[in-house]
Amino acid sequence: MAVAGGVNGAPALALGPAMIYRPGMTTHPAIAPLLEGLREASLVAAGGRVVAANAAARSLLGAEIAGSRVEEIIAHPAALEMLERPGDGSEEVELTGVGKSRRHWLLRIAPLADGTQLIRFIDRSEARAAEQMRVDFVANASHELRTPLSTLIGYTETLREQGDEIDPQTRERFLSVVHDEARRMQRVVEDLISLSRIEAEKFTEPTEDVDLPPLIDQAIEGARRLADEDGSELIRNVDAGLPHIAADRGQILQLLDNLVTNALRYGEPGTPVTVSAHRDGAMIHLSVADHGEGIPSEHIARVTERFYRVDTSRSRSLGGTGLGLSIVKHIVERHRGRLRIDSKRGEGTTVHVLFPVAPS
Repeated sequence: MAVAGGVNGAPALALGPAMIYRPGMTTHPAIAPLLEGLREASLVAAGGRVVAANAAARSLLGAEIAGSRVEEIIAHPAALEMLERPGDGSEEVELTGVGKSRRHWLLRIAPLADGTQLIRFIDRSEARAAEQMRVDFVANASHELRTPLSTLIGYTETLREQGDEIDPQTRERFLSVVHDEARRMQRVVEDLISLSRIEAEKFTEPTEDVDLPPLIDQAIEGARRLADEDGSELIRNVDAGLPHIAADRGQILQLLDNLVTNALRYGEPGTPVTVSAHRDGAMIHLSVADHGEGIPSEHIARVTERFYRVDTSRSRSLGGTGLGLSIVKHIVERHRGRLRIDSKRGEGTTVHVLFPVAPS
C-alpha cells in the first residue's frame, strides 16, 4: 500500500498504479470491502486525513468525511497523540461526544503499510452503563446497610454507657428500635442474596410443572395479618381450570409475596387489594391491583431498578428495602414472561405479569 500525492495537500492512497484515492471519494474501491466487513465504525487515515470510511463511520461522523482532517473528527488530545507516533495497535483510549453522539467509544489504532492507519470506534456504551449500574448498586447497598447500622450503634452505646440511668420504659423503647433496625438490615441482606441467586440462574429455564392458584392462595394467606392491620380486604379473582406454568415454585411464591405485600404497603388503608389470574392466549395473566396514591408516570420505567424509590422516606417508614420490584422483574425474565406496570395518580397501581403456559 502506498501514499501518492493528492490535491489541496491531501494525500492520495494507491494500492496499484491505476488505483488512486482522491478527496471526494467515499471509500477507496480496493479497501472498501475490507472496511465494510467491520461491524464497528472504521476509518483509514494517511497524512492526517481520512482516506476511507465504512458505512458505520459515515453514519456516525457524516457522509462526506473522506478527505477530512482527522483532528477535526477526533478532538481528543490523547487520541491525536496516539495517531502521531508509531504504535503496535495495542493501545486504546476512551472517547465521548464523537459525531455529536453521547455514547462512549473505545478508539483503537492499528498501523498499516506506508504510514497509513486503521482507526476503529468500538461502542462501549452498554459496558459503561453496566459498570455504572454496579457502582450505583454498591453505593446504594452500602447506604441501605449503613443507615440502620448507625442507628444500632447509637442506641446500643447509649444502653451500655447509661443503662443504669435509663428507666425501664425508655430501655424497652430503645430495644424495640434496635430490634426493628436489625430486622431491616436482615431483610436487605436476604433480598440481596435472593436477587443474586435469581440473576445467577437467569439462563436456566425453569421446568417444574406448577399450578398457580394454590400459590396465590398461599401468598394471600401469608399477607392476611398485614391486611388485617390495615383494615384492607384481599380479593381473589382467579379463573378455575387454569393450565400449569413451567416455573420455579419458590420464585413464583416470592414474586407473589412481593407484589401482594407492596400493594398492601402502598395502597390506602381500608381499601382492597385484588389478585387476579386468567388465561390470555398462550399466557397466564396474573395481576395485583391496589387503590393508593399511584406512581407518577415519569417514575414507572425506573421502579424495577435496585433501590429505586419514588418516595424514599415513605418507603423506608413502611419497611421496604427498595428491591422488591427488582426481584419481581428478574423472576419474570427468568421465566420468559413479561412485566407491565399501570398506575394512575390518586387511583392506584396494577402490576401485570404474564407467564407462558407449560407445554402439554
